[in-house]
Amino acid sequence: MEWVTSIFLISTAILTITAVPWYFWTYGWDWFIFCLFIFFYLATGMSITVGYHRLFSHKSFKAKWPVKLFVLLFGAAAFENAAIWWSAEHRKHHKHVDTDDDPYDISKGFFWAHMGWLMFKLKPEPPLDNVGDLRKDKLVMWQYKWVHLISFIVSFGVPALIGYLYAISTGNLSPLGGTLGGLLIPGVARVVMVQHATFCINSLCHMIGKRPYSTSHSARDSWIAAIFTMGEGYHNYHHEFQWDYRNGVKPWQLDPSKWIIWTLSKFGMTSDLKRVPDERILLAESKETKRQINDQISLFQESLSNSASELVEQTIASLEQLSDRLNEITGELQSAAKEKINLSRTKLNALSHELRSMVSEIESFGKISLASA
Repeated sequence: MEWVTSIFLISTAILTITAVPWYFWTYGWDWFIFCLFIFFYLATGMSITVGYHRLFSHKSFKAKWPVKLFVLLFGAAAFENAAIWWSAEHRKHHKHVDTDDDPYDISKGFFWAHMGWLMFKLKPEPPLDNVGDLRKDKLVMWQYKWVHLISFIVSFGVPALIGYLYAISTGNLSPLGGTLGGLLIPGVARVVMVQHATFCINSLCHMIGKRPYSTSHSARDSWIAAIFTMGEGYHNYHHEFQWDYRNGVKPWQLDPSKWIIWTLSKFGMTSDLKRVPDERILLAESKETKRQINDQISLFQESLSNSASELVEQTIASLEQLSDRLNEITGELQSAAKEKINLSRTKLNALSHELRSMVSEIESFGKISLASA
């Protein structure tokens, strides 16, 4: 058992559900402390999603040193270890997803994937042998050397100091109230919330949600998880196209992390933003939709063999028509990808709309399948 990690995770959670309510009961609500909490939640959460995840783990874009320094300082304040360690574990997760070599393998259960893998180690921790590129980064190695000191200073010391200075400058709180407010709310409670938001990607996003791009792994898309994790909830897409700087690629999908990366690129602070071509994304969706159609056809054919039904025959015929059309779409997209032809935006939008309509039809046919079972 990892005693230090376990004690930290348990004690911060206990303080959040006991000391934080006591603080509000004793000192009341203060908007400055709340705004400080929001800032630290966004700063540390974004440092994990933009920095630890998309920049360091997947190299999906490049960043200037001020951006790196920011995400390394506030990433440490999330208490999710050093960026080099985080990246090593995450790269193993992608390489060995859903197997025993996956650090947070969902097949071992929700608790293991969520936080049990941090509290209990079944095997000795292997060397950091898959992050040779990060070992060459002086800022990353500096954070690795001082990560624990940085964590406590930025996560607890800085908000406590800001709370104290706020109290003595405004008189809205006593010095003790300001210090405790900074320590407990943007400090302890924020750490717990950011950590469990991250943990949900490893657990819930491998259990609940849709898989529009592939069913070859357990990763799923969840718009609810995306809200609390700055866009990380579109996990099925991410596992298919891990080097894309975006997770939410549809116009309606919430992904503040990609917006931050894109905005920084306009100021020259980030560059080389990697994007998967739209044709490849649509091709993955087409193949997955075709697999769903084939599954439905098989189900209806089984139903037809048990009892002849005109409705079932009509449904099979409709599904086969959809399958034929999908073959045409897939062929067109594969040719475009192979010959590196960029289809027009109008064409891509039309195909995307047609695919969504097909998915809706498949879902309605699924209801018929259940009714006829």
